[in-house]
Amino acid sequence: MRPGTQSVMEADPPLYPVAGAAGPLGDEDRFGVPDGPEAPLDELVGAYPNYNEEEEERRYYRRKRLGVVKNVLAASAAGMLTYGVYLGLLEMQLILHYDETYREVKYGNMGLPDIDSKMLMGINVTPIAALLYTPVLIRFFGTKWMMFLAVGIYALFVSTNYWERYYTLVPSAVALGMAIVPLWASMGNYITRMSQKYYEYSHYKEQDEQGARQRPPRGSHAPYLLVFQAIFYSFFHLSFACAQLPMIYFLDFYLYDLNHTLYNVQSCGTKSHGILTGFNKTVLRTLPRSRNLIAVESVLMAVAFLAMLVVLGLCGAAYRPTEEIDLRSVGWGNIFQLPFKHMRDFRLRHLVPFFIYSGFEVLFACTGIGLSYGVCSVGLERLAYLLIAYSLGASAASVLGLLGLWLPRSVPLVAGVGLHLLLTFSLFFWAPVPRVLKHSWILYAVAALWGVGSGLNKMGLSTLLGILYEDKERQDFIFTIYHWWQAVAIFVVYLGSSLPMKVKLAVLLVTLVAAVTSYLWMEQKLRQGLTPRQPRIPRPQHKVRGYRYLEEDNSDESDTESKHGQGDCAEEEVPAGPVGTEPAGPCRRPCPYEQALGSDGPEEQ
Repeated sequence: MRPGTQSVMEADPPLYPVAGAAGPLGDEDRFGVPDGPEAPLDELVGAYPNYNEEEEERRYYRRKRLGVVKNVLAASAAGMLTYGVYLGLLEMQLILHYDETYREVKYGNMGLPDIDSKMLMGINVTPIAALLYTPVLIRFFGTKWMMFLAVGIYALFVSTNYWERYYTLVPSAVALGMAIVPLWASMGNYITRMSQKYYEYSHYKEQDEQGARQRPPRGSHAPYLLVFQAIFYSFFHLSFACAQLPMIYFLDFYLYDLNHTLYNVQSCGTKSHGILTGFNKTVLRTLPRSRNLIAVESVLMAVAFLAMLVVLGLCGAAYRPTEEIDLRSVGWGNIFQLPFKHMRDFRLRHLVPFFIYSGFEVLFACTGIGLSYGVCSVGLERLAYLLIAYSLGASAASVLGLLGLWLPRSVPLVAGVGLHLLLTFSLFFWAPVPRVLKHSWILYAVAALWGVGSGLNKMGLSTLLGILYEDKERQDFIFTIYHWWQAVAIFVVYLGSSLPMKVKLAVLLVTLVAAVTSYLWMEQKLRQGLTPRQPRIPRPQHKVRGYRYLEEDNSDESDTESKHGQGDCAEEEVPAGPVGTEPAGPCRRPCPYEQALGSDGPEEQ
């Protein structure tokens, strides 16, 4: 190395100051603060000088609120995709299996109509037992994971259509029937919990002032609940339109026109008996290739799998871990009994006719308006467009339900029931002529208006339950009861599918009047100040006493510290003893063995 280079290198100052070394000014740096070992601790580990605690808190809770909105949108999209795939596959499957040429060529003497009847029986009959197991499953798996499991069962049903046999279709249909009520109960509970969380994150300052353990005011989450239910049902009702995509882009190219399929049909609408009496047994001009069917079913399977991923990846938890443990710790026997005990509440008893009517009207839209009035008169090729009109009307009505932010809560429900009442009276006196298209616009208008009433009823009823029962310990029981009664109503419609249309309309009309009368009676009782009778929720009983909740003040505080005071123990110095011995006195924490025995230490022995 040359001498000149060595002198230049020695003159260069070090790139970084050496920790603990004195600066060029001795023991003080250029700001006048001592450096090295004498430096104050705050200068080394202190807070960021420009840190704004209030601004950071505001940003934190804004992220929390955006997370809640993301959860609601993800759950709504997952419900739309799941039911779009399920209804679209079921519709395409039943049309293909109805054609006798398709059955003979594809499956021979396998008995496909008998398999379809047993499959529909599994879907409609199995939910009758759902009241016995739904709350237990929701408490065991948790709300989010129950949604994920139920969506997975729907995807399982889609996958079995790759190989259509008795031992694939019927067991998957039974499993799907078992998952219907848990899926809807967990979704209703999930949306209600998201509205309560959004209120907490929006009013976090009030929560800090009042205390974290104090409940928010009654009904404080109602505006957010109404908005979230409107979002959910506007997405969900679009599933009826999504379900028609396989029909429009695939199956319509193989269907006969109405002059062939309706050749022997003599009466429609209010004069009809059963479902499509006289409908032609062959509805397909040409049989679709197996390769094309597999491609369509693969697309549906991919969408069902996407719905599972949406629930898994985008839906957050509905409860904190400690809340989940508390909900399970009331005892499985109590969880099993509480849905039945809640029926003592006069509010639920008054809403049961509305629950039943809610199941009647959605099935009547598909089988009554869609088949007995629609397909019977304008042909099978226009069924998809009728259901799209119903879907768009229901989705638009769910958005219009936001008017409930400024109107009394009874207005959307009564408006939906009133619209259905007018339509039911009109359908009593209308019998469309088969193979006549000049009145088809009336069918589309009836389908769209019926969808408006359905959207108002579904959204209004779910919002009402979330407002009346806002205790997180009861919500899964309430939504289980609601959707179980819906399942019972759907089962009754399945049993009475062969009845004359006038009998169906009469039953629908009587249920509708009973539902609105009972609901208005309940509202009158509440205005009079009548206190409902609610069953007591048992206190959580944890098996291990050493379990510690995540408290706001001190998450590591043990039972002993809370009894004797943490400050006394913190200040007291424990003398060192032999290895393997523990300090004596009241400040010693009990070991896990003593916690399992229920002991707090040597004092109780």
